[in-house]
Amino acid sequence: MKLVIPGGSGQVGTLLARTFQQDGHEVVVLSRSAATTPWRTVRWDAATLGSWADELDGADAVINLAGRNVNCRYNPANRRDIKESRINSTRIVADAIARAKRPPPVWLQSSTATIYAHRFDAPNDEATGILGGTEPRVPDTWRFSIDVATSWERALDEAVVPHTRKVKLRSAMTMSADRQGIFDVLLGLVRRGLGGRSGDGRQYVSWVHGEDFVRAIYWLIQHNEVDGAVNICAPGPLPNADFMRTLREAWGMPVGLPATRWMLELGAIFLRTETELILKSRRVIPGRLLEHGFSFRFPTWPEAAHDLCQKWRAKNKR
Repeated sequence: MKLVIPGGSGQVGTLLARTFQQDGHEVVVLSRSAATTPWRTVRWDAATLGSWADELDGADAVINLAGRNVNCRYNPANRRDIKESRINSTRIVADAIARAKRPPPVWLQSSTATIYAHRFDAPNDEATGILGGTEPRVPDTWRFSIDVATSWERALDEAVVPHTRKVKLRSAMTMSADRQGIFDVLLGLVRRGLGGRSGDGRQYVSWVHGEDFVRAIYWLIQHNEVDGAVNICAPGPLPNADFMRTLREAWGMPVGLPATRWMLELGAIFLRTETELILKSRRVIPGRLLEHGFSFRFPTWPEAAHDLCQKWRAKNKR
């Protein structure tokens, strides 16, 4: 296959590109900056049509991951960049597909499991899940994230590409052993004895092992009957306190200092990020993947955590 990945220079895009390349497929990453990689990288600005659009003509799939990193303070300038980068890149990919003589048969568009409500009572699947933004007493920054997610998906819904199947990837945190990814950050806390619960530890963590993420992407490309919203997450979300305890056990760390909410808020200011990434309860399950017969290699966190710790040690020789 020929696979085009706009915005594919980050952790998730690199994970996909590396696997597709190793499996013998042609991979083209659209990026704002040039890079030396085993796959081709083509420059684009994520906002205007250019010669990059020719790559979509005849491609077998487009996987759009473009969007400004949300690991920042949500000040007015960053809010504008986060939202506009997602909407504009989605619209310009739509324009390129619409102009293609041989449009790709499937467009997998990045979204986020953060679109669902902050809740503890029941899991969110695609059919019965509650979209967020109306919960009482949630921070304004959380409502902003919901607005970004819904606007992002609306841009895909509005795209007129009649010959291309559209899939919204409502992805949870993708866990891989690569450096500077979310697993690397969490494991770094554990290794330093700081991997205790965050806040009261009740908030649910939804996650997916990197191998299952890639397998789900392959599966979605191949299954023409599936379109619309699809939750890309393992079927076993669990509370933060249990999630971190399991990671400590997998690494062999007997203790993990907890962080109270005020500590997290103070730390977020110094690190120039937001506590939503840690404190929002994301209880999400992959209803449609399971319904259509997708099988997870790592359905539960204990086995995923052990595998990721082993891979991290092998990569870092520790």
